[in-house]
This record gives sequence, structure tokens and C-alpha cells, in this order.
Amino acid sequence: MSQPNDPETLRTLLTEVQRGTRSIDDALRALQQPAPATAPLAKELGFATVDHDRKRRCGFPEVVFCQGKRPEDAAAIAAEILTRADRVLLTRATEAHADAVRTRIPNAQWHERARCLTVAPADLPQRGRVAVVCAGTADLPVAEEAAVTLRIAGNRVEQFTDIGVAGLHRLLAKAPAIGAANVVVAVAGMEGALPSVLAGLIDRPLIAVPTSVGYGANFGGLSALLTMLNSCAAGVGVVNIDNGFGAGYLASLVNLRTALPDAIL
Repeated sequence: MSQPNDPETLRTLLTEVQRGTRSIDDALRALQQPAPATAPLAKELGFATVDHDRKRRCGFPEVVFCQGKRPEDAAAIAAEILTRADRVLLTRATEAHADAVRTRIPNAQWHERARCLTVAPADLPQRGRVAVVCAGTADLPVAEEAAVTLRIAGNRVEQFTDIGVAGLHRLLAKAPAIGAANVVVAVAGMEGALPSVLAGLIDRPLIAVPTSVGYGANFGGLSALLTMLNSCAAGVGVVNIDNGFGAGYLASLVNLRTALPDAIL
């Protein structure tokens, strides 16, 4: 077994007790055993220092941001993460990154629109429910980045695409389904009005993501960012421009806390 207080070990022990294959006293003895000696918390690769302790501290392994990294370096970091983790996520990847990673890790999945690569267990549970809402088709790369991040972190995701405020009837028709989620990610460019309108229709925490999509006065997403920061509706939090990953990660923390009892988190 791994460390007695790690979430997977606790989940296994509780399941065995529930099924009657392990007694309560035996489970208590297992929890009281000292943790075994562990490998170093970080691994030096020369060009990177891989943080192997990230999952224990934060609940998810270190994520590889590919932009600015040589493809072979990104692939080496991902391979090192997988020596101690069951999954890895690479964001802002190009085709060259995808080729390098899949050469080294053949089962890596390339999500072209999201610009992400993932390696994850085939039977990864999907818990709770997160709605990822996208204003326009041009905003989809950022929305997909959020959705990929959520799924590899173990969240059930429902996506709603091209329902921005230019056709308000589309959003109103989907509002009840969106409001059934534990948390909502709303992605929009142009003037960025979608999160404010949506937050006035539902009673769920909403994470707004401005995108750089828009004409000149959009200022590369700044106008959408300012609109979201100045939302007149309550319950809206805002991440950086085009930061689908950040929104997905934050939504995962909210959803999994809602979907699972504290004792097994």
C-alpha cells in the first residue's frame, strides 16, 4: 500500500470495510502503520525540476505547460510525471509537441481543438457535474481546454456550445440544464456578457473565462475581461484571458468537494 493517509488508500480501506472483506480493527491498524520511506519529492532533469509531490498537496499531478518548451523537453517531463502518477495533462501543445509526446508515450491522446494532450486510466471515474458553456464557436478552443482539464481530473462534464447573448433564446432554453450542475464555467469573447446574464438565471457558482476573440476594440480579450470583472450579477469569479485550464482546475476543486464526502477526498 501507499501512504496510509493518501486518498486512494483511504478509499480502498473504506471500500473493503463496507464490503466486509476487512474488519474495522484491521483497517485501524493499517492506518496506524508508519508511512513507508518515500522517493524524493522532486526529480531534476537538467532543464526542468518535476514536482512529484504535487498530487499529494493539491490533488492533481503537475501539469505541463508546453508553450515555450521544446517538444522533446515536454515529452520528457510528461514521461517523468508518469513514473509516479496515473495521469498527466499537457496544455497549450502544438502538433510538434503531440508528435514528440506520442513517440515517447504511445497511448497519449491528442485533443487538437483544446491544444492538450492527456494520459489517463481508461476507467477513470467521472463524478458530480460541471457545465461548460461557450458563447460562440470561435471560443471553443478555450472551452475545450476547460473540459479536457475537468475530465482528466475526474469530473462529469456537460458542454453547451454557441449559446451567447446575441441569440438570448438559445441561452434561456438551456438555462435549466446548466443550472443543474454543481458549478458552471462560462467562456465568452467579444463584449463578454454571457457570464453576467447566465449568473442572473442560476443559483450555482460561475467561473467566467474571457477569450481574446473579437474585433479591434476587444483589445485581445481585455474588453471581455473588464465586463466580467464588473458583472452586475453575484456569484461570478473570473480567470485570466483564454485561461480555460485555470477555469477547469478551479471548477474541479469546487465540483469534487460537492460530489464526494470529505472523508475520502
